Amino acid sequence: MTREEAPAPPETPQTTPFLVLQFFIFPMAIVAVCVAVFVIFGMIAAEGKGARDYLAEVRTGSANRRWQAAFELSKVLQARKDKVLADPAFAAELTSIFEESAGDDPRVRRYLALALGRLGSARAVPALLEAAKGSPAAPVDSETQIYAVWALGAIGDPAALPGLLELARAGDAGVRKAAVHALGSYPDDASAGALAEALSDPAEDVRWNAAVALARRRDPRSAPVLLQMMDRAHLATVSDLTPDQREEAIQQAAAAAGSVPDPELRRALRALLDSDPNPRVKEAARRALAPQP
Repeated sequence: MTREEAPAPPETPQTTPFLVLQFFIFPMAIVAVCVAVFVIFGMIAAEGKGARDYLAEVRTGSANRRWQAAFELSKVLQARKDKVLADPAFAAELTSIFEESAGDDPRVRRYLALALGRLGSARAVPALLEAAKGSPAAPVDSETQIYAVWALGAIGDPAALPGLLELARAGDAGVRKAAVHALGSYPDDASAGALAEALSDPAEDVRWNAAVALARRRDPRSAPVLLQMMDRAHLATVSDLTPDQREEAIQQAAAAAGSVPDPELRRALRALLDSDPNPRVKEAARRALAPQP
């Protein structure tokens, strides 16, 4: 997982299948959604502004300007060009503002979590864990939890692993999806065990995330779910998937399947290569069947 594969900034609740596609299947769609949000609210005068400028606006700007500044800050951090990102004091300040945003507009908090994940500083892990878990004294909405969980996975600090393992069993399916995605960043046995457990999750898209993450480790336990993801008849039974989302799911499964030493997956890939109607799917299968370096 790369830091660019961040959750989309939904303003309205999303369907269950769409949420998983935000994490593993649609990184480019996420970028498009972010750009759309930016365009909707107009081009912000950004000439010459850097990370510190946007952070100052998050702290002192108007209510509507603050969430926009947080969004712009996340974009600056994604570009990784601002020299201030190497300054430990900046990470401390950003973390502090995130902590102070607990009762703020949720959009501010979500974009700040996105920014912290892209910054990649382990300093933010305790604050992000608190936001990801929530508590009766400090409740948090599920979308903010998802942003915080994604950020923890992007940072990949071992201190976050116990919390992510716990969140992978959360009652909210969206949080489980995010936690399973985040666990894909951890190469240890504990995360592999949690991903294998998630292959039996009642939510199909949690299973998808777990299978792709395990496939990246060449784990053959991912094979049954990957086979379902490459089965057009099965995908047709999954409600709320658009045709484009089905195509992306098949492509992602095919790409992941190439890493798994499983004969059934090889047969499924050859079938896609021989007869699938989508040229992009055929190309994904061709690459997956090519000899591994």
